[in-house]
Amino acid sequence: MGSKYKLEFINITKAFPGVLALNNVSFGIKEGTIHVIMGENGAGKSTLMKIISGVYGQTSGKMLLDGKEVKFSSPRDAEKHGIGMIYQELQYFPDFTIERYLMLGKEPGRFGFINWREVSDRARKMLQEANMNYDPKTIMRRLSVSDIQLLEITKVLKTSGCNIIIMDEPTSALSNAEVDRLFKNISMLKEQGITILYISHKMDEIFKIADYITVMRDGMHINTAPASEYTQESLINMMVGRKISNVYPKEEVEIGDTVLEVKSLTSYASRLYDISFHVRKSEILGIAGLMGSGRTELVRALYGLDSFDKGEIYIDGKEVKIRGVSDAVKAGIAMATEDRRRYGLILCRNIRENIVLSNLKKFSRHGFMKLAKEKEETEIISKRLKVKAPNLLVKASTLSGGNQQKVVLCKCLLAKPKVLILDEPTRGIDVGAKYEIYKLMVEMARSGISIIMISSELPELIGMCDRAYTMYNGRITGELSREELTQSRIMQLATSAQQK
Repeated sequence: MGSKYKLEFINITKAFPGVLALNNVSFGIKEGTIHVIMGENGAGKSTLMKIISGVYGQTSGKMLLDGKEVKFSSPRDAEKHGIGMIYQELQYFPDFTIERYLMLGKEPGRFGFINWREVSDRARKMLQEANMNYDPKTIMRRLSVSDIQLLEITKVLKTSGCNIIIMDEPTSALSNAEVDRLFKNISMLKEQGITILYISHKMDEIFKIADYITVMRDGMHINTAPASEYTQESLINMMVGRKISNVYPKEEVEIGDTVLEVKSLTSYASRLYDISFHVRKSEILGIAGLMGSGRTELVRALYGLDSFDKGEIYIDGKEVKIRGVSDAVKAGIAMATEDRRRYGLILCRNIRENIVLSNLKKFSRHGFMKLAKEKEETEIISKRLKVKAPNLLVKASTLSGGNQQKVVLCKCLLAKPKVLILDEPTRGIDVGAKYEIYKLMVEMARSGISIIMISSELPELIGMCDRAYTMYNGRITGELSREELTQSRIMQLATSAQQK
């Protein structure tokens, strides 16, 4: 008689230098089910998934596949055993074309030569079957985060032939319509007997699709049970080990005069048209809109990452010219981008180096770094944001997604900006870490920093913002006070070109 589990873990332990990432983890996953793994950042979820997919080997313990012990030497080895993984942090080569990316490692050909015509034909067919209207010759760096996420999902689903698929935060950059499409694909895979391991921090998603839920905390297994046996409150309490009574710790802060004002900003390349808005001292200002509405393009222009054709930007009533990031930083603007790995961090550098990256002048004199001051201030800011790491000399690439985001925020705060732009600041971050970031936002507002927050999570905007603008097709369609911020009102304005 075979095992009752498709995949089973028996006392899995994984130790890194100074960190016990997994501590005697034991539970099983049934075949043909959607099994959700939950826990705070640093709980060990991604480490466990990387052991399953062959990225890491466990320090001790056993992993059983169909009742037989297995240990994979590489992701290719895991794939040969029918296991594929969609990573939270996007794995791609910016200068590859879509077709080359989709067929990477599976290129058709003979005698060591690749048949590029067939590569193109297969990629085009894959895109058509997934209802994705892309030219296969498009370079990856031209795509948005959500585009790349969809392609990564398509690549695993269409090319791997796996019977176990791991999805690590697959919807973190997707719109509601894209999420619905993914869930339909997941349901179809389940009907075909494929086992799905799904990591997510979005409570509404979990209860829509989960058959079973496993909760992990601090590298240990806490509980595994059918999804019907959990409530949202019980899940949160198990994940964080404490009760969080108010998810959005918003406080009333005295709001001052206008700090940043934008007048008639237009960028034809980014499809932004005649945008005017302002943010006041100590205000948390939200920008709401669907994917493609122009939210990210707007803040990229403000931060000097993209150029614009016309428009005026004022800081404290004085016009500033922003032609690049250095101009924005000099004007007192800092930004945490939605794609922290591409724009926010240098992954091969350590935490301390990443934190000081935008503040080198502050820590240098006559070309020499003031190392004592650098160490002191980076230790203070990292403790304030509760960055989980054995020390600040470990590489940023070794951190969980939530801790990487905290390092980006450390870097921003060290610059002591007047205006801080947060583009999807809690993407891929668990409930406990979100709460810490929300509290930090309130603390920053109280200290006089003006915050512009883009978020695709409407409850987050409603819970944290003093005021919000809505965007649609590169234009601002509405301005809402805190009292007017409701999901229905935001969606009404974010789905209509008519200003109200």
